[in-house]
Amino acid sequence: MAGMGSRDIKRKIKSVNSTMQITKAMKLVSTAKLKKNRDRFDLTKPYFDTVLKTVRDIVSSNKNLKHDFLEEREKRKTLYIVITSDRGLCGGYNVNALKKALATLESKEKSSFITIGKKAHDYLANRGYEIVEHYLGISEQPEYLDAQKIAGLALRQFMQEEADEIKLVYTRLISTVVQEAACLKLLPIEADDQDSQPLEFVSYEPSPEEVLSYLIPKFLEAVVYGALVESAAAEQAARRIAMENATDNAQEMIDELTLSFNQARQGAITQEISEIVSGAEALK
Repeated sequence: MAGMGSRDIKRKIKSVNSTMQITKAMKLVSTAKLKKNRDRFDLTKPYFDTVLKTVRDIVSSNKNLKHDFLEEREKRKTLYIVITSDRGLCGGYNVNALKKALATLESKEKSSFITIGKKAHDYLANRGYEIVEHYLGISEQPEYLDAQKIAGLALRQFMQEEADEIKLVYTRLISTVVQEAACLKLLPIEADDQDSQPLEFVSYEPSPEEVLSYLIPKFLEAVVYGALVESAAAEQAARRIAMENATDNAQEMIDELTLSFNQARQGAITQEISEIVSGAEALK
């Protein structure tokens, strides 16, 4: 604050206070959106868990299954579905998701992307990565129709051998203060022996392969939708924290500026008194 006059400090206080009012308002909006998206996430999770468990049960219970969705291929190209936000001001939310995606890819040439959110699209497009499709304006309020489009496109890429592996990068909502970027392999489906035990008494008609052919597209839609909704909640949680921190920092700055302003005023008054005393002494 050195060198700033009281008038300059007063102007700075006013400016920081205006910024603080904005960050306060954004925190309130994010809190409301977080609650809404968290409620949606809590509703979608049971469906997601049921579909996931059913697919894993089929794969784990039938070790000799032969299906295109299960067969490992030579990995010529991996398709990443990356979920970020359209807007910033949400801390490390977007950076962490992009870091997670880039940390898992083998090379730029062997990777392609479906991006959700302006941040992922702009970052990857500016660096020359192959973008199959991008979706804007859905990150904060995703609908199941969005998940169907994204999952359908990814499935076509896999079936047409444009991609040999599908991975989903999204952000998990661990709590309202902790979010974590995650990478989930969607295709080919892998058996999870730790999670699923063989269910010998279950009979899948007309065959496990037929059931998988019907179920896996639904599985992809459910997982993508679950990831979209969870990421939307995580985005608002991250933005709420970022705006809360910004508000706290602004208040600290205002407190420091106010102290400097009072010190400057006190110094000016002391100087004035000294001049008056000096003048009175000179008149004696």
